[in-house]
Amino acid sequence: MAWIILLIVGFVGGTVGSIAGLGGGIVIVPSLLFLETSLGVISNMGPQIIVGTSYLVLIATGLSSTIAYMKQKKVDFNSGFIFFIGSGPGAIVGALINRFFETDQFAGVFGLLMIGISLLMFFTKSIKPIGIIKTGKLHTYTDENGMSWEYKYSTILAIIICFFIGILSGLFGIGGGSLLVPIMLLLFGFPTAVAIPTSMFIVFLSGITGSVTHVSLGNVHWLYALALIPGAWFGARFGAYLNRKLNEKVVVTIFRLILIIIGFRMVINAIIG
Repeated sequence: MAWIILLIVGFVGGTVGSIAGLGGGIVIVPSLLFLETSLGVISNMGPQIIVGTSYLVLIATGLSSTIAYMKQKKVDFNSGFIFFIGSGPGAIVGALINRFFETDQFAGVFGLLMIGISLLMFFTKSIKPIGIIKTGKLHTYTDENGMSWEYKYSTILAIIICFFIGILSGLFGIGGGSLLVPIMLLLFGFPTAVAIPTSMFIVFLSGITGSVTHVSLGNVHWLYALALIPGAWFGARFGAYLNRKLNEKVVVTIFRLILIIIGFRMVINAIIG
């Protein structure tokens, strides 16, 4: 039964993560916490093992969705490698910091992070790019309807920002896309059609560095990871397909509400013990 549940969790995480460029960890991590602390379906986890296991799954999610989006020619590989210069080392630092968290502390802080991300996603949809980035190489993208988009960013600023996003990613096992996509949209003016696929490419690269660190620290439950990965792989492919079919605003609104509800629940549980 546990394997079937984990397979479903992986599929849902991969699907949602691929649709919105979040990576999937934002679904997998709280799900694993709930399955252990509230339902007792799984055991021998704890925040370090949960994050490490989630990070290993992010490799499958990121690679699967990147392949799917690559066929749609929506991945900005040059920007992805530049952002990875910051997010890769950051993920290693975050993985090292993670070992100092207890379960209740982790759940509470992670719940606050989920609430913050949901609010950030709200502003992403409500505020136009603020346009403070005036330097950097100009990038262009032409969508399926023939519309052209332009965006630019400062390489140094992007690397610095991605380093701190990488820390949070390695600390909480969320992949970083949930923070990276809003930054790409608001600060750098990326079109959504490019930001989400490129974010998943960065999730894949950062997933490798973060996973190596977590594996070296013994923070991976291999059996549970093997149950999650197949679902995450096919979920990511499915999410990339849905990204082209569904109304993006509806998907993001529903997901944002889910984040708020789960986030408040985790915070309350952490407070009352």
